Amino acid sequence: MPQTSPPLSSLLPPLVLGTATFNDQYNPDPYALPTTGIVHRALSLGVRAFDTSPYYGPAEELLGKALGTPFVYENFPRRDYFLLTKVGRIAGAEFDYSAPWVRRSVQHSLDRLHTKYLDVVYCHDVEFVTSEEVLIAITELRRIRDATGQIKYVGISGYPVETLCELAEMILERTGEPLDIVMSYANFTLQNTKLSSVAVPRLRAAGVDVVPNASVLGMGLLRRTGVPIGAQGDFHPSPIELRTVIQKASDWCDKKDNRIEKVAIRFALEAWMREGASVGSKGDPASGIPWTREKVDIKSAKLGVSVMGVSNINELNETMRVWRSILDGLEGGEETAIQSGRGSKDHVWSLSRQKQVHEWAMGIRRILGEYLDFVWPSPPPNYVKLELKPTKPALLPTPAASPDQLAFKLPTGESMDVNCSDLI
Repeated sequence: MPQTSPPLSSLLPPLVLGTATFNDQYNPDPYALPTTGIVHRALSLGVRAFDTSPYYGPAEELLGKALGTPFVYENFPRRDYFLLTKVGRIAGAEFDYSAPWVRRSVQHSLDRLHTKYLDVVYCHDVEFVTSEEVLIAITELRRIRDATGQIKYVGISGYPVETLCELAEMILERTGEPLDIVMSYANFTLQNTKLSSVAVPRLRAAGVDVVPNASVLGMGLLRRTGVPIGAQGDFHPSPIELRTVIQKASDWCDKKDNRIEKVAIRFALEAWMREGASVGSKGDPASGIPWTREKVDIKSAKLGVSVMGVSNINELNETMRVWRSILDGLEGGEETAIQSGRGSKDHVWSLSRQKQVHEWAMGIRRILGEYLDFVWPSPPPNYVKLELKPTKPALLPTPAASPDQLAFKLPTGESMDVNCSDLI
């Protein structure tokens, strides 16, 4: 019998901190990032879920190091936060979805994250392999779940929403059990909302419980400074034509004394909180009000789940300020604002800001024109998958202690430059 009770949607927090930023794809030197400080600050602000992957370079190591500290052990029991990781993707063109590799990968993730269990394990970037390979990996993950309890919930992740839907439907048909969770990235943004218009109806019909939206800036595309350039150079798959029209929209924002990334982040978080609610969750919303699992009301509303990545403490502070402001503007948000100590004025300000952002977002979307809902091919043209099957994962060096920048005061204004990488 499947052992996914209670449903993931009753427990998973609607805000997940992504750690793809702890990687040289997005930062020149991930070991120089204040990763321990970021994780500790996030926990202190109420974040209770972390998304990672063996594919993200040293991300699992860095996250595990941050969680394996006296600060976390003494203040945040393992039961109180969620760890989501992945299997299957080893390198840019190297995948292994075989049962032996899945077992090995899960064990290495458990070791790196210093935990006895993983709340969620996804098959990573499923569009790069065959449906049969995905089915093999899902079957093995569920076997581990049922036999050992080392995994609680199982899902898939990737970019093309049509592929994700087809696989979710196939897995339900072939196994009689739906996926617990399906994550897509860069598919609910200012530029592209296919996750809502195309994927949600089909995924719900396939019995999927939770659908997180990751990469609300389109892998860094929706930024004034353009796509992020890390140690691996310009990796972004977007064509020059799309980048050009995004720059045009960014210039339009500048003329209105705004920044495209500020509009993009708030638009995606706020809109998905509502539009993704049917495949959302009821876990701790990081509102600033103390929360326990025992408080969950089966009749309470769900919120669409978003994954946000940051590279420093200031980005985290700004993300949390925006997130809580959005919560203050929901139905019942005034009570949330008052109970959290922010006050009723924050509720009024949030409603006003919501209107402003909607107007700016519609202006940007008009500029994007034919590039609205444009998607780049994944896998890319001429992609060739390596057939290498290594016997064990490459072991990364133990990272040096990251700087602990624990500035525990949230900014109150909006003058801060927002440069979140918004990654999964």
